[in-house]
Amino acid sequence: MAQQVRGVVARAKGEPVRIETVVVPDPGPGEAVVKVQACGVCHTDLHYREGGINDEFPFLLGHEAAGVVESVGEGVTEVAPGDYVILNWRAVCGQCRACKRGRPQYCFDTHNAKQKMTLTDGTELAPALGIGAFAEKTLVAAGQCTKVDPAASPAAAGLLGCGVMAGLGAAINTGGVGRGDSVAVIGCGGVGNAAVVGARLAGAAKVIAVDIDDRKLETARGLGATDTVNSRSSDPIEAIRELTGGFGADVVIEAVGRPETYEQAFYARDLAGTVVLVGVPTPEMRIDLPLLDVFGRGGALKSSWYGDCLPSRDFPMLIDLYRQGRLDLDAFVTETIALDEVEKAFERMHHGDVLRSVVVF
Repeated sequence: MAQQVRGVVARAKGEPVRIETVVVPDPGPGEAVVKVQACGVCHTDLHYREGGINDEFPFLLGHEAAGVVESVGEGVTEVAPGDYVILNWRAVCGQCRACKRGRPQYCFDTHNAKQKMTLTDGTELAPALGIGAFAEKTLVAAGQCTKVDPAASPAAAGLLGCGVMAGLGAAINTGGVGRGDSVAVIGCGGVGNAAVVGARLAGAAKVIAVDIDDRKLETARGLGATDTVNSRSSDPIEAIRELTGGFGADVVIEAVGRPETYEQAFYARDLAGTVVLVGVPTPEMRIDLPLLDVFGRGGALKSSWYGDCLPSRDFPMLIDLYRQGRLDLDAFVTETIALDEVEKAFERMHHGDVLRSVVVF
C-alpha cells in the first residue's frame, strides 16, 4: 500500500524549496523502499533547484543518503528488508558494453526505479539523481542500495553517496595516485577536500591544497594537506612548481569546474603527469589550450565521473576504513539539520560556511 511521507520539493526554477507530502508506492519488480536516516545537502541539489540540471520540475531533492531497506519488490536478491545501505546513483546494468568488458564503473545504462513518486494530487516527481532522499522514505532501484556495516554513522556514511566519493575516487580511482606521488588539489570544498583525503590514503608524499578561502585551506590542512596555497594572493602554478622542486605535481585534481582553474591544473602538473577534472562545468564553458602543449607535456587529461566508483566494491571498503579510524568521514559533517532547514543550508553553502550540512531523520 502506498505511503505518504514528508519530502523537500523544488517546484520551479529558483524558488525556495518547501516541505510537501510525497506519495511513495510499494516497490515493484527490481525496486526497494528505503527509510532514510540521513542525507547530505550537496551542490547538485542546488543545481536542480536552479534549473542547472534540467527543467523537469517538480524535483524531489536529496541524494547523498544512508538508511534501512523497508521493503523490496519481486526479483530483488541483492538487498533485503532490514539491510543498512548507502544509496548511489550508479545502479549498473551488467549488460552494456562497459559492463561486458569488465568495467562496470563506467556503466552506460545505469537505471532508477521505474515507478514514480508523486504529490498527493498525482503530480509526478523527478527524484534528484534518481534517488530523492530529502524524504522520510524513498523509492529506488534495488541496485541503488549498497549494503554496508550498520555500525557506521548514517550522517557520515551517506556522504559516500556523492561528494565525498567523488573526491576520494578522483584521487584513488581516476588519478591513480600512488605511494610517494605529489598531488595538488585545486578547489577545497567538500569534493576537493575529499580528494586531499584520498591522496593521503593512497600514500602521496606531498598534497598541496589550493583555494581562495583561507578557511577552506585550514580545513584541508586538518584533513592531511602538507602545503596550502591561497590562489587569490599567489600564482598557483608557480607555487605548485616551487613546492615540487620546480617540476609540477604528478597529479593535479581540479575540483572547481572552471576554465581558468583547469588551465592552472594543466600547467601545474609535471611532464607526463595527470590532470583530473572532477569539478562540474556549465554548458557554455570552453577551454583554449595550445595543441602543441597538450602534445608536448604528455601524460593524461581525465574526467572523473562519480570518482569512477563501483559502489559494490568501494562503499564497503571505505566504510571499513572509516570503522578502523583510517578515514575520517565525520570530519565532513559540519552540522546536522532538520528536513525543514534545507533552504537555509543552501544559503550557508553559498557563503562557503560548511563542508556538508546533513539532514538527520
